[in-house]
Amino acid sequence: MRSSTLGEFIRFVIVGIVNTGIYYGVYTFLVYTGLFYIAAHFGGFITAFIISYFLNCHFVYHVRPTLRKFLKFPLTQVINMGLQTLLLYLLVDCLGWSEILAPLPVLIITVPITYSITRWVLKDKKG
Repeated sequence: MRSSTLGEFIRFVIVGIVNTGIYYGVYTFLVYTGLFYIAAHFGGFITAFIISYFLNCHFVYHVRPTLRKFLKFPLTQVINMGLQTLLLYLLVDCLGWSEILAPLPVLIITVPITYSITRWVLKDKKG
């Protein structure tokens, strides 16, 4: 992996950690204000998702945000969620792994794939 790509990947992981904190902060705030937990989940997810888009554009890939890229960005999360769910199912239900430990290799597998898809969606073809 080239050093510029490695730097992008590290920044991508940092943004993921920040987004997790944003999601959880918004979620817990909304729950404590009396909002139903499912509604709080959606509020936290949407907030973190929008912030993730801008952080990925500016901090990770150094690209200008556009409406077209913003509309394509959900594709990255759909693929990520689908792949994570499939791998988790295979490890737990088919291979008998612990449901507590199975998410760890799933993340190791899916984070680089999600990084690549996000990079493809947000960067120009030449980038």
